[in-house]
Amino acid sequence: MLFSDRSTHRPQPAPVRDVFGTLPDGSPVHRWTLDDGAGITAAVLTRGATLQALYVPDRDGRALNVVLGHPSLDGYLVRGPFFGATVGRYGNRIAEGRFQLDGRTHTVPLCDPPRRNALHGGPHGFDTRLWRAAPLDGGPGSGVQLTLDSPDGDQGFPGALRVTVRYLLTPGRLRIDYRARTDAPTVVNLTNHSYLNLAGEGSPTVLDHELTLAAAAFLPVDAQLRPLHGPVPVHGTPFDFTAPRPVGARIQAPDAQLRLAGGYDHCWCLDGGATPRPRPVALLRHPASGRELTLSTTEPGIQLYTGNALDGTLTGPSGRRYGPRSGLALETQHYPDSPNRPHFPSTELRPGQEYRSTTLLSFTAPGGRAEPGEA
Repeated sequence: MLFSDRSTHRPQPAPVRDVFGTLPDGSPVHRWTLDDGAGITAAVLTRGATLQALYVPDRDGRALNVVLGHPSLDGYLVRGPFFGATVGRYGNRIAEGRFQLDGRTHTVPLCDPPRRNALHGGPHGFDTRLWRAAPLDGGPGSGVQLTLDSPDGDQGFPGALRVTVRYLLTPGRLRIDYRARTDAPTVVNLTNHSYLNLAGEGSPTVLDHELTLAAAAFLPVDAQLRPLHGPVPVHGTPFDFTAPRPVGARIQAPDAQLRLAGGYDHCWCLDGGATPRPRPVALLRHPASGRELTLSTTEPGIQLYTGNALDGTLTGPSGRRYGPRSGLALETQHYPDSPNRPHFPSTELRPGQEYRSTTLLSFTAPGGRAEPGEA
């Protein structure tokens, strides 16, 4: 059954704000806790507009945190795996940190060693910023809106950009809405970088999770983890998740693409491309707990990253260390290096236009499936 089925008449508590920690300059970082009134809670930090925790019940009603994170603010101040962060101005990679727009070359600092890429917006991307926050009032659900002003030239990107990210928790579903406007032509590609483990944060592996992706093609990469060329079919490769498969079923296959990335760290081209309303594109299931996640989005791509670089040096709120493949990211987005690939869907944003993107995370109890919801 859906979690929402058992909570139709339960009021949802208002979001609760507390102080998660203090930045070196004395600024407080607030944590906003959202509650769906049916057993799911989410915690959002103003540092990086970060999803710090997401508690979801299993088939027996036991709620565990299913996203990886740091136990205190100190961990978020050392840039590392981007746990739960809103990444931007451009999520994923820009080759050589350079792109052209309207005949001008723009340079973003490299930050993907040992590779020569600008990754997730540069070394001081949106994940490192303190966002302004206010509760979402007057509508259904428990929510918070975060706002950031990114000035012209920020990390080398042109145009002053105002960004808002809304987290809205309704029974059984977390909705993330992104909006942005600019005063000069620029490029924008925002996403959330949560690492999921439906067995509970701190569980040793996600290789036993079953994954389905609505994607008949993916983007092969070179040694720099940049797209080699256009999409290629997944059929007959370890990248075929068009039917449910365990994440670990073929991750050790003798495949050149898997060797280059040390596992999965690739963009899948979602069937149908970008859409005006979110549609379901991924189903992640943990058979032992019964937790299922249906992920819906308006985006044309999704980056699956299987936590290949996690090495046991980081410890989560559970007190357990994060080893390789202890979490996976499903990053809804446009394609990597799109500003340098005119045949990819465009990430350009111009004055008078509004950047809009929505992603839904819908959770079910065993035997049910959440609906993608309305845009």
